[in-house]
Amino acid sequence: MNKSINGLKNSLEAKSIERYLHPYTNPEMVAENGPQIIESGDGIRVTDIDGKTYIEGMSGLWCASLGFNEPALIEAAVGQMKELPFYHSFTGKISKPTIRLAEKLIDISPNNLQKVFFCNSGSEANDTAIKLVWYYQASKGQPQKRKIISRKGSYHGVTLAAASLTALSYAQVGFSLPLDFALHTTWPHYFQNSHQDERQEDFSKRLASDLEKLINEEGPENIGAFIAEPLMGAGGVILPPKEYFNLIQPILDKYEILMIADEVICGFGRTGSMWGSETFNIKPDIITCAKGLSSAYIPISAVLMSKDIAEEVEKQANNLGQFGHGYTYSGHPVAAAVALKTLEIMEDRGVIDHVKGMEDLFLERVSGLREFSCIGDVRGVGLIGAAEFVKPNSEREKLNPKHKFSAKVVKAIQENGVILRALPIDAIAFCPPLVIEEKELTEMFDRIHDVMPEMDKYSKALD
Repeated sequence: MNKSINGLKNSLEAKSIERYLHPYTNPEMVAENGPQIIESGDGIRVTDIDGKTYIEGMSGLWCASLGFNEPALIEAAVGQMKELPFYHSFTGKISKPTIRLAEKLIDISPNNLQKVFFCNSGSEANDTAIKLVWYYQASKGQPQKRKIISRKGSYHGVTLAAASLTALSYAQVGFSLPLDFALHTTWPHYFQNSHQDERQEDFSKRLASDLEKLINEEGPENIGAFIAEPLMGAGGVILPPKEYFNLIQPILDKYEILMIADEVICGFGRTGSMWGSETFNIKPDIITCAKGLSSAYIPISAVLMSKDIAEEVEKQANNLGQFGHGYTYSGHPVAAAVALKTLEIMEDRGVIDHVKGMEDLFLERVSGLREFSCIGDVRGVGLIGAAEFVKPNSEREKLNPKHKFSAKVVKAIQENGVILRALPIDAIAFCPPLVIEEKELTEMFDRIHDVMPEMDKYSKALD
């Protein structure tokens, strides 16, 4: 935009800078350039207040899976607002759509999960999962089993507990985090972390060994759960080797450590299956989900739990007099109605089959970016992928972070009509709405591809 703050006086941009604390934003940069105000959306595109339209190549924040103007979701929200705009689920009360959504989620859940608890965001869902682990372990007479293992490079949210499991510096530095219950083991980023000539199978074995070593160092009697995204989204769209979870899961079972699958990004078709756990053969005791649950049209998230956990939690609640956890908007009827309609649309329109049908073209176009010397690795599954930058013509040596190369690539691509996101490992992510059509996907990658020769040339001039 390059609008100086002086030129924005009395505008919406100026009011935003003056009154709104922008999340995940450099305040100095937004003050200098002004915010970009998005005014409308239609299908896979959004339009800003200057009238420029963009393909939203990130589905917003990995979330608007059905696009930006789905009439059926709007109608579901309006209809429920007219019938019952709000009610809580405290003290045994509940609304009809909340019950129906809980039933639907259990019907489609993997690994025979049995009960659902509703929250409002992925961060809240992961905080709730942490509390459920502690509550469960305490009920079993093991209150010391409260440490939770995450992975380096992972993202699980930014509330106090969830941010402690998130292993990205921007979510912790300055906030006196992580809290002491959080542990972090090796992340499965084969491209960057594998040894010379190390096969994926051997890499996976080494990571499984690292996990078991950490468990034994900390004492398995002190560890309540292991949390993992099926693929690591905000940390770089890191796909685990196919052997990885097959080796991790038996270790967790051996030491009676619960498996939490963070499906906030992966759930609801993103990886070509309903759940990322199905794509990567994970057997979770707990699933957390959000984003695609309502196609992001309204805030809602959920925690799905096994029969064993549900029974133990309810036993503990009975002993203590109540289950002392919940949110005012847990199971909000409007959010539940929109989420139900989202799942109905996915089934009726065969959205997951559509993702599978688009996957080959998507992966072909992602792979095609290998032709540029500044791209060291490309990866993807379903309709989510990434391209990771390196020094031109090197195997995996990274560019100097002072250049903020991925951010500059994203800016150039946006100027050419596609919104993407720079990732902290100097990569760019691709995560278009699941309803994107072949012509639209081709246009999206053509626009990206058009920008890359100049960016490739620029990368060669950097130190």
